[in-house]
Amino acid sequence: MLALRPNCECCDRDLPPDSRDAYICSFECTFCGDCRDGVLKGHCPNCGGELVRRPVRPAAKLVNNPASMQRVLKADGCPPAF
Repeated sequence: MLALRPNCECCDRDLPPDSRDAYICSFECTFCGDCRDGVLKGHCPNCGGELVRRPVRPAAKLVNNPASMQRVLKADGCPPAF
């Protein structure tokens, strides 16, 4: 099950579970659309994989399967895409 992390790893922007502006790689690294399209150029800075839109979990399912509250943030921001 996806963790649905609460923020962008680059800029720390909040990305609630119903956000349509959250993007993930196959390892669930999470980024906002601005970082994805800008500095990252569509690729995860951690693994190099493609960043795709994160699915939205229906609100009724969040009751028993809540989103993660653990924030992940790169201390130095995100380097330009490789």
